[in-house]
Amino acid sequence: MNWNYSQPVKIIFGNNKIEELHDIFNSLGLKKGILICDPIFKSNGLMDKILDFSAGLLVETFYDITPNPTVDSVDSCAAIMREKNIEFAVALGGGSSLDCAKAACSVCKTPYSIADFHSGSKRLGSEHIPLIAIPTTSGTGSEVTPVAVLSNPHSGVKAPLVSDNFFPSHAIIDPALTLTVPAQVTASTGMDVLSHALEAFWSLNHQPICDALALHAAKLVFKYLPIAYADGSNLEAREKMSEASLIAGLAFGLPKTAGSHACSFPLTNLYHIPHGEACAFTLDAFTKINAEAEDGRLHEFARAAGFENAYKMADTISEMKKAMKLKITLKDAGIPEDNLEELSRLSQHPNMLNNPVKMNVESILKMYESLI
Repeated sequence: MNWNYSQPVKIIFGNNKIEELHDIFNSLGLKKGILICDPIFKSNGLMDKILDFSAGLLVETFYDITPNPTVDSVDSCAAIMREKNIEFAVALGGGSSLDCAKAACSVCKTPYSIADFHSGSKRLGSEHIPLIAIPTTSGTGSEVTPVAVLSNPHSGVKAPLVSDNFFPSHAIIDPALTLTVPAQVTASTGMDVLSHALEAFWSLNHQPICDALALHAAKLVFKYLPIAYADGSNLEAREKMSEASLIAGLAFGLPKTAGSHACSFPLTNLYHIPHGEACAFTLDAFTKINAEAEDGRLHEFARAAGFENAYKMADTISEMKKAMKLKITLKDAGIPEDNLEELSRLSQHPNMLNNPVKMNVESILKMYESLI
């Protein structure tokens, strides 16, 4: 087996680490930055706190970001970076803000729209400005990956864009920032973490270091997500879910995700299911499907995670989804049975090629039909 592993992001983990922003920026020689964040942080005061902690080193803000970041948002952010000669960026928020910032930090060094790179008509060079990522949810792991998932409302395409430029220079994980995340967002983003861990492990591109990280993250999610969902003020559960999110991000960064993520893109595009919940929608089904892979790896993983086998682990995923009021059936998700063939066809995203059990339109359709 041949494999390699690299992780260029420096990770800073701990409660209230955002209070040290000015010292961190100074130690890196950073000046004249832009804060890119979710719009909620303008209204709830967190944006102003971050600006205060920067002590004047963040000179611009950008918060025109939708839950599924668009190429238009990236272009608007990049335009400010060019106009103001911004030297570095800080991304604060969930995956949407982080992904928008990643793309903007690169495209700002070109005269083009990010849509040109998202469509594949152009390829990004290596030039970009440094990014410091501060996640406020325990979900995407985007702070340690080279992936930005963007939507193009003009073409109707939502897809990941990958570039080594997109690795943040630093990730600051402050679990205290997640204490106010609502229960349903906690559930959705937490299941995204579990999807990252499981799909990284069963990806055809899996490797030993990422396997170990995936197991560590999954065990944390199974133990602490129900606690964080039931009591968002439980700091231990929030810390452990922040750890799980980060570790799962490290786990899938190289192997990439597989079937559940492939299906999540049309589920979000067509039926507006939040990303993490869209991944969770098929995660238990794919766990059962992939348990049938001839190598038996997933059963070993499940036993190491505390389950009798992978089928019992899949049952627990189903129970977690039900307990956290996530969508379980096609009816829950508002998916007409007449649309399943189209959904199955659109679910053949390239990530599906990473699945250990080969899937085609017919087998994907059969899987969706099991969710009636």
